[in-house]
Amino acid sequence: MSTRIHPELSHPIRAAAIEVHRQLGPGLLESAYESCLAIELQARGIPFERQVPLPIPYRGQLVDNAYRMDWVVAGKIVLEIKSVAKVHPIHKAQLHTDVRLSRCRVGFLMTTTSFGSSTA
Repeated sequence: MSTRIHPELSHPIRAAAIEVHRQLGPGLLESAYESCLAIELQARGIPFERQVPLPIPYRGQLVDNAYRMDWVVAGKIVLEIKSVAKVHPIHKAQLHTDVRLSRCRVGFLMTTTSFGSSTA
């Protein structure tokens, strides 16, 4: 999605992700990048939540704990991190679903091969 929405968050998030990738390089598990990004965001004073439950609507009811988003930053930006060699359409679809269901307007899909760049 666009960095023109919430640039006060988008730019620092990308800078934090780039710093993590500079320090770690490619090839680690997703959990390592996530843990280090959490440290980096905290150091920059950027609020975030991890493993955010997202109820999904079904037949007029909300199904709790049916779905979790990886990250929500400052309640405004969805962040999905993947440790993959290639981004596949399913990764983008997952991010679009997160953004749509959460009603956030911005989402970043970050991969270890291009960690720090946004795609969606």
